[in-house]
Amino acid sequence: MGVTGTGTLEVPRSALADTVLARLVPAYADAADPERAVAMRAYMKDVAPFLGLTTPVRRALTRTVLQGTPRPDEADCVAVALRCWELPEREYHYFAVDYLRRHVGRCSSGLLPVARHLIATVSWWDTVDLLAAHVVGGLVTADPKLTADMDAWIADDDMWVARTALLHQLRYKERTDTDRLFAYCLRQSGHPDFFIRKAIGWCLREYAKTDPAAVRDFLARERGRFAPLSVREALKNIGA
Repeated sequence: MGVTGTGTLEVPRSALADTVLARLVPAYADAADPERAVAMRAYMKDVAPFLGLTTPVRRALTRTVLQGTPRPDEADCVAVALRCWELPEREYHYFAVDYLRRHVGRCSSGLLPVARHLIATVSWWDTVDLLAAHVVGGLVTADPKLTADMDAWIADDDMWVARTALLHQLRYKERTDTDRLFAYCLRQSGHPDFFIRKAIGWCLREYAKTDPAAVRDFLARERGRFAPLSVREALKNIGA
């Protein structure tokens, strides 16, 4: 994978991606439901057009598309993801996210710039949150040196990149770097946007399932720095 002169990511050559896209596009398009697509686009605040595929339908079609295909390498994963992201309809983006989630263990830290591109392009919670918890989180687990990237992302001007840094440890449980989690929450505690405030509460609430006392103690010290939304979310299951 390289970077073009315009700063965009270069799509690697991949025969597997050729096969997958040749199957995927007609399979999804043939099952489109235009009436449902209008409602789905409205629900997602017009972030992208939709084909109108329900999740069960989309997953069944995906199984058919991938039937008999070999396991991808990293270049294949990058090519599938970037080519899906070039398509306008949101269901193709969902396919890309699911593909990366399934195969992130076959990829190196070199996938992180691709994940960032996906997070920062056609950004909304429906793709960002899955990429954060399942793809970026998996990459950081496999290569702890990527915590330096997360330290940069939490201060990024793009709120979706910052949200990803907040959420990347969402599935870590006992492996959570608590100091980093709390520091990230404090770093963004004054952010005015709903999606950052919600993410702060969410990551604290999730960690509270592992160590409720640590979350209570943290908020007892720092509660005044957080928006009420963040505090409510964090304490939802453990009380004040």
